[in-house]
Amino acid sequence: MPQTTVSTDVLKEAVRLACRAPSIHNSQPWRWIADAGTLELHLDVSRLVRSDSAGRQALISCGAVLDHLQVAMAAAGWTSFVDRFPNPNDHRHLASIDFAPMEYVTEGHHLRAQAISRRHTDRLPFAAPENPDAVETALRHAVADAAIVDVLGDDARPALVEAAAGTEAARLYDSAYHAELDWWTTSFDPTTGIPHSALVSAPEQDRVAVGRRFPVAHHQEQRREVPEDRSLVVVLSAFDDTRHDVLRCGEALSALLLTATMDGRATCTLTHLTETPAGRDVVSSLTGRALPEILIRVGSVPADEEAPPPTPRRPLAEVLTVNH
Repeated sequence: MPQTTVSTDVLKEAVRLACRAPSIHNSQPWRWIADAGTLELHLDVSRLVRSDSAGRQALISCGAVLDHLQVAMAAAGWTSFVDRFPNPNDHRHLASIDFAPMEYVTEGHHLRAQAISRRHTDRLPFAAPENPDAVETALRHAVADAAIVDVLGDDARPALVEAAAGTEAARLYDSAYHAELDWWTTSFDPTTGIPHSALVSAPEQDRVAVGRRFPVAHHQEQRREVPEDRSLVVVLSAFDDTRHDVLRCGEALSALLLTATMDGRATCTLTHLTETPAGRDVVSSLTGRALPEILIRVGSVPADEEAPPPTPRRPLAEVLTVNH
């Protein structure tokens, strides 16, 4: 492998772009260390969400930022070589990444990196995607062998709706859960959490029966031409119950979301359906997979809609340490 060293400025810009990755409640549970042209990715346990006490969603979030980083570096002209969990005595050290110059940066590399900035979580209802078979093929190709992909048909939707309602009912009197959800959606920290602009109103929420019940926004109802969510629901499952496989599910999530964005599709991750044993059991029964990790709605929205403002991200100095 060539030993050419990546400049610190290139690493900084790649990390800045990579940190646009989605994370549970926009908690951004990652920390980067740059040293002599290499990068290390670590789990920031201080950013764990209480409802994710086992840290599975945090690992998925870190997998997404890891894949985003590889996409950003490719657009800058560098191939990434990832060593996952390089230190058996430190499970918070998720990956070490070395780089080598790419022979040629294609238009596809640039378009994929641009999709990072365009992608956003859309909690409004979607119309069914045109040519769903082609969409499914593209998403399977993007995920490759990072995770198991299943696409649920319309016949699975009633069970998903029931599972979502059951999850909400189980948490009806869970004051700790609702207090935390309220904190992440009304955070006084302008660099984290879910901003008001990313929330939906009660009528909009009712039109996405499988969605998480966030505190509602109070604004005029949007996308009324889509009376009911008809999105494609994709499930990513882990091959095995290991930290490595869960991290890879996060990388698969990133690949899927960026591919959908490049193709002009709207997306919304559904983490709540796998946060409780009952919800995971329902999803597992629908897919026949033992370890469903995350669901994603994929669909179509009006092309002339104005994009929402970007959700906040922590300053680079808070997530990246540069060793000189």
